[in-house]
Amino acid sequence: MEAAVLRREAFFLAGAGGGRFCLLTLPPGPVRGALLFVPPFAEELNKSRRMIALAARAFAARGWAVLQMDLQGCGDSAGDFGDATWQSWLDDVEQGYGWLAARVGKAPALWSLRAGGLLACDWLAAAKVDVPWLAWQPVTNGKQHLNQFLRLKAASEMLADADARAAMSALREAMQRGETVEVAGYALSAGLVSGLEQATLRLPPGRAAAVTMFEIASGEATEVSPALARLVAAWQQEGVAVSAIPVAGSAFWQTQEIEVVPALIEQSLAALEQMQ
Repeated sequence: MEAAVLRREAFFLAGAGGGRFCLLTLPPGPVRGALLFVPPFAEELNKSRRMIALAARAFAARGWAVLQMDLQGCGDSAGDFGDATWQSWLDDVEQGYGWLAARVGKAPALWSLRAGGLLACDWLAAAKVDVPWLAWQPVTNGKQHLNQFLRLKAASEMLADADARAAMSALREAMQRGETVEVAGYALSAGLVSGLEQATLRLPPGRAAAVTMFEIASGEATEVSPALARLVAAWQQEGVAVSAIPVAGSAFWQTQEIEVVPALIEQSLAALEQMQ
């Protein structure tokens, strides 16, 4: 019943190389706020689509206009994955943000998942905007994230440790030469690799808007990981209004079967109430 009263619009925004597929979910009543979703990397997006869709509907039911955009080469947007660069994805975030702000007449907040947090950080620094940010399971280091992705090639080919290291080295050498490489069915351009490798979870100085991070843990989740706790402490010392909340659940972005974590949505709704 709740989903039936929500308004949903699917459309394409013009972008370099073709249209970007967008899905706008609007509340049944007045718009209290707006959220731009910044998606995760590669297959993690496909694994997460069910969870993202459930959250978008829940957020819209509480008055938030939510824009989901497939970045260049992803989903139903134009181009192949190998056409994308880190800069083209930043351009897509910029375009989506501007369109959503114009549509609802409010400055949108950001909502990211995994490596989407890295993209959000780079965009915030470039755009020089200060808006609230809801970060799900943020990746803190792009180079480490890329390394984990590259290991999929060794795992898929069931290589021994020595062979896996050689395969990883060969991939890196090819990328350093500016070649496009393929891993787990995804072609990675030099422009995408270089941007991801340099990305870290950081915020521009002087930030005032609130940041709420959520980290999924199996079993009883009583505290976030030491790495995230250290990051939060460092940001708090810089005056950032940041908090990190542990949530018990499964790693839905990587599980073999499609999983959802309802508690994450509920906790996020509570955080959004504080942002308004």
